[in-house]
Amino acid sequence: MIRIMKYGSVANADIFARVVPEVDVQKIVSDIISDVRARGDAALFDYCERFDRVKLDRLEVTADEIDAAMWEMEPAFIETLETAAQNIRQFHEKQVRSSFIITEREGVVMGQKVTPLDRVGLYVPGGTAAYPSTVLMDAIPAKIAGCGEIVITTPPGKDGRVNPAILAAAKVAGVDRVFKVGGAQAIAALAYGTETVPCVDKIVGPGNAFVAEAKKQVFGRVAIDMIAGPSEILIVADQKSDPVHVAADLLSQAEHDRLASAVLVTDSMALAEAVRDEVERQVRALPRVDIAAASIDKNGKIIVADDLDQAIEIANDLAPEHLELHVDNPFDYLDKVRHAGSIFMGRNCPEALGDYLAGPNHTLPTGGTARFYSPLSVDDFVKKSQYTYFTRDALAAVRDQIALFARKEGLEGHARSVLKRFE
Repeated sequence: MIRIMKYGSVANADIFARVVPEVDVQKIVSDIISDVRARGDAALFDYCERFDRVKLDRLEVTADEIDAAMWEMEPAFIETLETAAQNIRQFHEKQVRSSFIITEREGVVMGQKVTPLDRVGLYVPGGTAAYPSTVLMDAIPAKIAGCGEIVITTPPGKDGRVNPAILAAAKVAGVDRVFKVGGAQAIAALAYGTETVPCVDKIVGPGNAFVAEAKKQVFGRVAIDMIAGPSEILIVADQKSDPVHVAADLLSQAEHDRLASAVLVTDSMALAEAVRDEVERQVRALPRVDIAAASIDKNGKIIVADDLDQAIEIANDLAPEHLELHVDNPFDYLDKVRHAGSIFMGRNCPEALGDYLAGPNHTLPTGGTARFYSPLSVDDFVKKSQYTYFTRDALAAVRDQIALFARKEGLEGHARSVLKRFE
């Protein structure tokens, strides 16, 4: 049962269950990465047989498999994928950065050049659920950025196939290649390359503790988007909120993972009690009741605050992945929200809308990292180079200042590299 607590009875740091995995994954992941580097495809086949319980004869998904997946999907789902893709494109196209040039000083040209990454790898989780939505959310910004090649790694099922919904989403999003590889071994393959899986410049996408640790360990060899933890939602709701809707939204995150955190902060004890009762009613009707109930029982909380302003401050302190504002005038509170991955405004904007169809990205910072990380965007798939051009006269005008600065830092060679041009 979800617990009701008065604000202050639990430390803010303990409101979300931001736990360290019980298994020490660091050494396990390090060994897997070393093995993949040493043995390449052979290691990937072995790990697939060991962890996914399937013996593969090839790692890459064929064009025929992708075409078969498209035929297998009902037309209504393909139409839904295409609608979602259109909305995601429309939102992310606004994020495109342009190169710029500055020529305001005589003899000086400076600028920034924006260049897409050559190849990116998208990790798409498997396991207890399939995530075609993640394919769209990760691939479409990369396509808009202009990346040269987009590849996916995702675990196969016990039948040796990739979930057809994932393949259909890959087709709609314009993914170039798909590989039947999951877990830390997939991250290692993307980072270092094997005979079949190409190495990439950046790896994005969520995963379990082993995937997160692998991304952490290969960072520096490749770029990564973020270290993602279990899903979390914080709902700020006033006394007029519908407890049925609030409970349903809490459970939408609880069903992700036993480690997920679903928290309500409200200024109404009456709503708190009604939501508690409604959560107990609704959770029993969910197909993933075991997962959702475990999440709610262990990590679920209802915090009763003094007022909504205090509730917003709690949200800012926690920096949640998802923040829902169940209030009449949510835009009155938007400027007060400083730290949140994605904000869902008003009583008719459940987090599931953002997961699938609205358009803003659902690959979000977790574990309080929304204090300094942003949602996945087109920016994640480009890099910036800067350039500078000075004529001789323009350099002459600043040579003494450069030399003075260099000598203040004790770097005479820097100073002379400028001054020798005018001897």
